[in-house]
Amino acid sequence: MLVEVVQGDITAHDVDAIVNAANSSLLGGGGVDGAIHAAAGPALVEACRDLRSTALPNGLPAGQAVATTAGDLRAHHVIHTVGPKHWEHPDGGAALLAQCHLSSLDVADALGVRTIAFPAISCGVYGWSPGDAAPIAIGAVLDFAAAHPDTSITEVRFVMFNDEAFDAFETARRSAVE
Repeated sequence: MLVEVVQGDITAHDVDAIVNAANSSLLGGGGVDGAIHAAAGPALVEACRDLRSTALPNGLPAGQAVATTAGDLRAHHVIHTVGPKHWEHPDGGAALLAQCHLSSLDVADALGVRTIAFPAISCGVYGWSPGDAAPIAIGAVLDFAAAHPDTSITEVRFVMFNDEAFDAFETARRSAVE
């Protein structure tokens, strides 16, 4: 499985699935969540509302993942996951942050996804620094790859919006694969 880190706009990537750093309501928000909802158009909000009225009436719990249509995005699927709020956990929620990535990859694999793009989950308003989140995210992906040698996923792309996140995730990726 190829793991790479790039800088740019996650909504512009031509991948099978984009992971959304969602809030538990699944109905959009700020940051990458707002950008994905804006780029995907009304079909994504409709799909999320359908989930909320059926399978997830109380919202999506942190660490879990669920897929919807991707609306107007190039991707075929949006996989929503809710990261931990750093301040709500004594350790910052490291296990939950890893679980976000693992759950997203499980959903992607079940869908037959080959290429998937992740943002910096929980960085920003949820209080994680990219330097703390990156080794957890990269480690979770590599753990998944080792535990699932027959996965359909061939490429995991971390798409970072700014220099700080790019540098942190690329440093963590290089350290993990050396």
